[in-house]
Amino acid sequence: MGRKKILGYFTIDGAPGGNQDWLPEWDMNMGGCAAVTACDLCIYLSRRDEFRNLYPFSPENLSRMDFVRFAAVMKPYLRPRYHGIDFLETYICGFYDYMNRTNNNRLILEGLSGNVSYDVFAEAVVSQIERNLPVPFLLLNHHDKKLDDFEWHWFNLAGYEEIDDDVNVLTVTYGEYQWFSLKNIHDTKYDRKGGLIRIYDII
Repeated sequence: MGRKKILGYFTIDGAPGGNQDWLPEWDMNMGGCAAVTACDLCIYLSRRDEFRNLYPFSPENLSRMDFVRFAAVMKPYLRPRYHGIDFLETYICGFYDYMNRTNNNRLILEGLSGNVSYDVFAEAVVSQIERNLPVPFLLLNHHDKKLDDFEWHWFNLAGYEEIDDDVNVLTVTYGEYQWFSLKNIHDTKYDRKGGLIRIYDII
């Protein structure tokens, strides 16, 4: 059997992570996936003392109302736009700006394009989850109709399992977990690909 790890992700109203469908503003409801992913990352990290100030509410008493309020705080940094946040650099710059707002600059973010080889991509996912960090992930167009709901969409990866020559990954989005083949996700059949965000704690 290969390696397997699932992060201890947080829940709100019994579901994993925040949910874009909760957001009342039409632009965030339709295009706020990057901000929601960043909110999830901040909440997840805020349970560690050194990252407590990344989340302005109580990480011990999470609620749907506070998540909606937090998404409004995050919106100016990762606002929806016509083509979406379709470049890794845009996400990274927005997240750095939010960290500056909170006076917490303990993280280094680095984009990894989906154009790298599958082996490099899979190793980055496994390495980050082994370090107990979610993986912000951007998927653009994809040939597989089973991934239609994930096209042009940001979501987090919260677990992996090695199976034969593939890695299955656990996605978190819209308050749901789903398992997918990373090899299939990586093989989009399109020239332009999304990618993932590698995260390092500088301390």
